Amino acid sequence: MKVAIGCDHGGLHLKEEIKALLLTLGHEVEDFGTYSTESCDYPDIAVPVSRAVVDGQAERGILICGTGIGIGIAANKIDGIRAALCHDTFSAHASREHNDANVLTLGERVIGVGLAKDIVTIWMATEFEGGRHERRVEKIMTLEK
Repeated sequence: MKVAIGCDHGGLHLKEEIKALLLTLGHEVEDFGTYSTESCDYPDIAVPVSRAVVDGQAERGILICGTGIGIGIAANKIDGIRAALCHDTFSAHASREHNDANVLTLGERVIGVGLAKDIVTIWMATEFEGGRHERRVEKIMTLEK
């Protein structure tokens, strides 16, 4: 699977860890930055990662900032994105199975590397269940129009 990944300065270390994990799991990764700890604005990263997902350049996206909140808010402003902030494995599973989340957001200052890797592994492996959940996701998507 092709994954678009990006972070602001507050998520650089975790981004590098997650990128290595994704490659180990056999995924293709496109890194949209940032590449240093110099301060930058998370919308500048969230937008190109989200557009890559919406445009089909990537099947899923992962965004990381200090908390995962700001970068997720920015991502959810892009039509077609369903970004989910997950700091536990149950939410990671449910965000894919029930909500068909296409972008995962994480907070480097909130969770440790080990838990983040577990979340990403589960999130990447979980498929959308469809059925009754499909109707709900469709209703969410109509809110963009």
